[in-house]
Amino acid sequence: MYAEASTRGYSRCQTLGPASPGTVFHVKLRRPARRATLVVHVAASAGWLGLTLGLVALATTALATASHPTVEASVRAMKVFTDWLVLPLAFLTLLSGLLLSLGTSWGLARHRWVYTKFWLTLVTTTASVFALRPGIDEAVGTVAAGRPLPSTSDLIAGPLVSLGAYLFMTAVSVLKPWGPTRRGRRLRTAQQREQRQVGQKQRASPHKEVDAEAMRQTA
Repeated sequence: MYAEASTRGYSRCQTLGPASPGTVFHVKLRRPARRATLVVHVAASAGWLGLTLGLVALATTALATASHPTVEASVRAMKVFTDWLVLPLAFLTLLSGLLLSLGTSWGLARHRWVYTKFWLTLVTTTASVFALRPGIDEAVGTVAAGRPLPSTSDLIAGPLVSLGAYLFMTAVSVLKPWGPTRRGRRLRTAQQREQRQVGQKQRASPHKEVDAEAMRQTA
């Protein structure tokens, strides 16, 4: 449902027309490239969310058991997930989302939900690199040395916070709340003004041609 709803929102967006005034990049993604990038973005986001659920389950298992081999297996599995899956998917989600923002008429700072989602993705990616991964590495080193985990809250706090952020971003992607930003309203007003001027010129052109034809016939 998440992928379907997100695709529907991007499909409604007019991405094949000319670039809106004031945009950073005037080259828009063509329809096949836009759809391919959207599929990559949704798949990476869903994978990131699923892996975070897995981290929560493994951390819960490590904290709920008294078996040291189970604790060690759980934290080692968390390290594998973080090193080989979470970080690549985090960067892929960030880059594909940035490309969709700049390569379509959604823009990066024209809608509050896009702007909020971008910064949350950037913050959670940074936290995964500098907080989540080092914490799991420390836990692996501790249990590998035969010592118990020093803090039960640290192991599960990171995955829980990340899970909450990803669920919030999923809801934002589906609902698209809050409307345009101040910059978005300004750009929309300028675009509407430009469209009205083009329409007035198009309506005035047939009258000019008729007048010119009448003058030639009179002459």
